[in-house]
Amino acid sequence: MTDETTTEETPLADDKRERLLNDLSESFGEILVESHLRPHEDVWFRVKIEAWQDAAMVAKGAGFEYFGFLSAIDWHIAPEGRYEDTEFDAGLVEEDDEPVEIDSSTGYGGGDTRFQMLMQLYSLNEQVGMILKADVGDDMTVDTVRDVFPGADWHERETHEMFGISFRGHPTLQPLYLPTEFEGHPLRKDFPLLARQVKPWPGVVDIEEIPEHLEAQLEAEVMAAFEANEGGS
Repeated sequence: MTDETTTEETPLADDKRERLLNDLSESFGEILVESHLRPHEDVWFRVKIEAWQDAAMVAKGAGFEYFGFLSAIDWHIAPEGRYEDTEFDAGLVEEDDEPVEIDSSTGYGGGDTRFQMLMQLYSLNEQVGMILKADVGDDMTVDTVRDVFPGADWHERETHEMFGISFRGHPTLQPLYLPTEFEGHPLRKDFPLLARQVKPWPGVVDIEEIPEHLEAQLEAEVMAAFEANEGGS
């Protein structure tokens, strides 16, 4: 009989993305804030928000001519009670329970602001992708990249509608999904989900307490069944 030993697998080298990381880091120069590489997956580049359009042009010039998507992310932790506010839900948490740990990181490449821009680009020639990130400032405004990647047009409209981020230079930021008179931005973490205040998430229901006389009867029946089972074994 032999002892089985486990060893950590060393991730295989990814020369292609290592080269991409080095080359683009040099091309971005001072507009690059931070970068991250996950071998055989993707490369993340966080750039200065004021150079968002310049970064898109640099990436396209480096062969990343295929536009995947553009969106934003809200790293804010959703306020308690956003999803449902019922007595049953509150009763789930016992006084002795340890608080749930929430990951408050800002993803690969880091971040310093609540909102971040994300853009995925791909090089068909190299068969490799990259993700650009940028921290959105308090003015919630960033330059449009629709002149660099025309496919970003409606992505920017969606991001404007759902997160409230404005795109400087975009001529048509009218709503895509919501009524013109709609107020608020539904993909922000602090946006109230009114529908869930009216009807909780599936599975969250109010449980009626069992009447005392039925509870005693049920307990007696369970004990009788248990004793009968013990006697027959």
